Amino acid sequence: MNASRSIAIRLAALFAAAALGVFTLTGIALHRVFDQAIDEHQLEQIDTKFQDMEYMIKRVRAPEQWERVHAKLDALTPPDGGTRFWIWSDDPAIQYGNLQAEITSVSTVGDRSTGAGASGRGEVTIEQHAAPMKTRSEYFAADGSRPALRFMVGIDSEPFVRTEREFEQALIAWSALGVVMVALLGYWAARFGLLPLRRISREAQRIDATNLAQRIDTSSLPLELSDFGRSFNGALDRLDAAYSKLEAFNADVTHELRTPLANLIGQTQVALSRERSTAELEETLQSNLEELERLRSIISDMLFLARADQGEKAMSLAPASLSEEVQKTVEFLDLITDEAGVTVRIEGDARAPIERSLLRRAITNLLYNAIRHTHSPDEIVVRLSETDTDARIAISNPGPEIPTEQIGRIFDRFYRIDTARANSGENHGLGLSIVKAVASMHAGTVFASSRDGVTTVGFSVARTAS
Repeated sequence: MNASRSIAIRLAALFAAAALGVFTLTGIALHRVFDQAIDEHQLEQIDTKFQDMEYMIKRVRAPEQWERVHAKLDALTPPDGGTRFWIWSDDPAIQYGNLQAEITSVSTVGDRSTGAGASGRGEVTIEQHAAPMKTRSEYFAADGSRPALRFMVGIDSEPFVRTEREFEQALIAWSALGVVMVALLGYWAARFGLLPLRRISREAQRIDATNLAQRIDTSSLPLELSDFGRSFNGALDRLDAAYSKLEAFNADVTHELRTPLANLIGQTQVALSRERSTAELEETLQSNLEELERLRSIISDMLFLARADQGEKAMSLAPASLSEEVQKTVEFLDLITDEAGVTVRIEGDARAPIERSLLRRAITNLLYNAIRHTHSPDEIVVRLSETDTDARIAISNPGPEIPTEQIGRIFDRFYRIDTARANSGENHGLGLSIVKAVASMHAGTVFASSRDGVTTVGFSVARTAS
């Protein structure tokens, strides 16, 4: 399986990326909260220790009392040096802690008393400690016999730094584990969620040319796949209909080609069965030529319809009067109309961009079809009309009504209302199919109706070139 094409792996990767983003933001927020809590905890400890000594320092006056202050500071200083005290003063008896020897750097933030030294919170660096010490210092002005001094308390931040580092490591480890777990669970969830697709795939694999009736069961599909299942079944229905139509078309083609071929073979075999005179051979060749012309006409029409099916459009479009085109076609067929004893009347007019050769071919087929079904001395009426979007050509002739179930199929290829499928002349059942193709090539449609003893068949063309 190509991992880059797997939906389940892609979804798992997206889940993992989303989880990584969420865990990262959550971790940053938690780290800031934890860091703030650690700082506040350190400050509380410093403030507590500072306040323990602040009251005593403010009230010491006699020099001998400073020995008690130093003793208490010694008692409050743990052996590990986690808490340290310093007193700066010009009086050596008041000083506490070896400031110069112990402290390598001082960073104090907060209020700064002008000319009296720094006061507030900060950090000091001591050589014996890996981490700086958090400090609070305060300047005390001279008060009676007590000289001015500055008192500072510091606590080692190394335990807090270590705790914070352990928290960071745990947070990273658990976040990484969470991302992996989300990815695995996301992959499992995606695989489970895609089970209906795999079922659709299995059902689709069972569909072949011998089992075109197979369809996807959409009743148990999730809502998100129901539309897909119905669309897929709709596509299968259309393919089934197209396949059935193709089978019928192949059968019709076989029938249409078999008859003239059988005639050609039979006539040729009869001609070769014994010696024939020149006149007899000429008669046979003439008959064969008629059948060959019929074959050529069928093949030519089928090629034209194939090009139309592939989406070919009318190319040489030019604005023209449809009435003039119909009149020229009627004049071309005047011998046929005279022989049939019918007349053609043209009503109205319309203009549209057309390819003249294609339009005349469609009109010829419609008129020829109407003439064959009209008895003398009836009249064929050609009505021309137009709208804002299209122009219509409707040809009506009196005659027997066409049943409703058949009127919608008259434009199908090789379809004949006559169930006997009589083959006469050039009538091979493609005339109205060509009319439909010409209409489609002009972005138009076909229509037909049969009522009250009058049958109307026609087509439309777009009035705007597409």
